[in-house]
Amino acid sequence: MASAVFLHIGLPKTGTTYLQSVLWGAKSALAADGFLLPGRGHREHLWAALELQERPRLEQRHPKAPGTLGRLVKAVNRHRGPAILTHEFMCGAGREQARRLIESLAPAEVHVVITARDSLGMLTAGWAEYVKNGGTRPLAEMRGDTLEGQSEFGWRTWDLAGVLRRWGRHVPPERVHVLPMPGSGAPRDQHWRNFAGVLGLDPDRYEAPDEPRNPALGVVQIELLRRVNPHLTAFRKPVDRGTWIRGYLAEGHLVRQEGERLGADDVQVAECRERADRAVRIIERRGFHVVGDLDALRVPDDVPERPRPDAVSNEALLASATTLVADLLADVRRIAREGPPDLTEDA
Repeated sequence: MASAVFLHIGLPKTGTTYLQSVLWGAKSALAADGFLLPGRGHREHLWAALELQERPRLEQRHPKAPGTLGRLVKAVNRHRGPAILTHEFMCGAGREQARRLIESLAPAEVHVVITARDSLGMLTAGWAEYVKNGGTRPLAEMRGDTLEGQSEFGWRTWDLAGVLRRWGRHVPPERVHVLPMPGSGAPRDQHWRNFAGVLGLDPDRYEAPDEPRNPALGVVQIELLRRVNPHLTAFRKPVDRGTWIRGYLAEGHLVRQEGERLGADDVQVAECRERADRAVRIIERRGFHVVGDLDALRVPDDVPERPRPDAVSNEALLASATTLVADLLADVRRIAREGPPDLTEDA
């Protein structure tokens, strides 16, 4: 049986891809340190996170996707040292779903690791990721708890307070670890160092990448993509959305265009501030373990003025679109000469 299990459950858009890239790139080094990272890759932990939430039609993602959670838990329970399960969509699990997973790992000492950021950054970054995955709803409509129902794109997974309430009651408070994302002035690998410290790993034994693994698009580029998405009717399957809309179009091309960070409206800022303050109160009241600056989870009183997607001009959209068309044409010529690229994506 595992001695300890670290459940890194998210939140989304909190450097999870960065941290997971370090872990999966160093699986053999983890094993040398006695840690098990079960499964063959990141997507199996994605499937397990969706299965944990009892999502329907999991077989549409991959024939081997159903039953993944049980297989990973079984591997963890056979292991005699510490183990790690990591996917940001796990934070969307309900209270009873979280309880069942934690109980299935007994008698291991279970730790819940939550990487986090302020709610306003969560909203804007989460909405941009929603668009990169084929979403079409404007940011101005993303309000309250009705956003996308139970999906991974909404306050179900973005609201730290809700995640703490659902997950924090099943393990002692000292084993709930909240890791606010380091600020812009921190060392590039500070997030990894904080995370490794919770796991009890020597961070210097592992190589952290220099660049973020999930780069952000500017406000013009993300609004352009949102307007393109309704026309991409042949790209509805998860693997198509991940590979072609997010991977090829957004992160392969649009991210190359320099753009400004996007902002939200005053009502959304006020809602995000309330959510952030509520999360901080829960952390302080319950005595959860915080690694980093707790105040970094608050929405500041003076929010920088940033352009909103609904205020982007048609001229700016046209400039972005013409640049994109030119880049795509260059791609077509290169593919005709050299053959298609090797595109792979988690599904």
